[in-house]
Amino acid sequence: MLITGKELLTVAQKNRFAVPAFNAGSGQLFTAILESCEKLNAPFMIEIHPDELSFLRDSFIAQVREGANKTRIPVCIHLDHGASYEQVIHAIQLGFTSVMIDGSHLPFEENVAITKKITEAAHAAGVSVEGELGTIGDTGNTVEGGVTEITYTEPLKAEEFVRRTGIDSLAVAIGTAHGIYPKNIKPELRLDILEEIKKLVNIPLVLHGGSSNPDIEIVKAIEIGINKINISSDIKIVFAQKLRELLNLGNTEIREPNVLFPPCMEETKKVAEHKITLFKSDNKAKLYFK
Repeated sequence: MLITGKELLTVAQKNRFAVPAFNAGSGQLFTAILESCEKLNAPFMIEIHPDELSFLRDSFIAQVREGANKTRIPVCIHLDHGASYEQVIHAIQLGFTSVMIDGSHLPFEENVAITKKITEAAHAAGVSVEGELGTIGDTGNTVEGGVTEITYTEPLKAEEFVRRTGIDSLAVAIGTAHGIYPKNIKPELRLDILEEIKKLVNIPLVLHGGSSNPDIEIVKAIEIGINKINISSDIKIVFAQKLRELLNLGNTEIREPNVLFPPCMEETKKVAEHKITLFKSDNKAKLYFK
């Protein structure tokens, strides 16, 4: 069942769980995630970054929409980190039901202006919008990008940003980073900032860069008010590790995609199912049919 981001996250906010938002950079990843969510009866978002879309090509969205429309669980197709008005409008035309405009690197007033412009256009088409305030860190080679030094979201600015733009969800910067953290860095979320934002902002809050934070911090963030958590690196790393393992066996006759990829997809499913349970989104699909 294909729905909008607002429809998906409103239920999550009301029932105090977080929707997993998985970046699907290939058909194999999409299928693995869909099957995991169906198994656990979990609503979810499939996120596609503009760089991923460029690689997959526009026709991939038709495949995702077909899968979303035929499954029994709620699914949203979300543009991750849209960088321009043109990118976002293109995604809406392709059939995305939720879009993100990332103006977090811009001065505050410019971020407000571009986010408001996109919100007005997206809402006219029945599409939900996620904005971002503050900057997410970057640990290395990820399509999502980020910055070396995190700029934490200011609670009062967050309230103003939401009020002036009309967005449906807000990505906040509380200490996460895109990618997997190096061994010498221990991630630590500023949950005190999150608590202050939650007091002032009444729309669903989003956590980017949630792949390798400690589970206990993720649970606390959800308890405070995070309703969507982005997962990309964790599912892609285990997929790639398994594929590398298979290719290094030395059997040059292993070449068929339907032989190579299923074991990799199984590893992705293990991670996805752990995240779904951690986010308390398992068995929540039923809440969308009341």
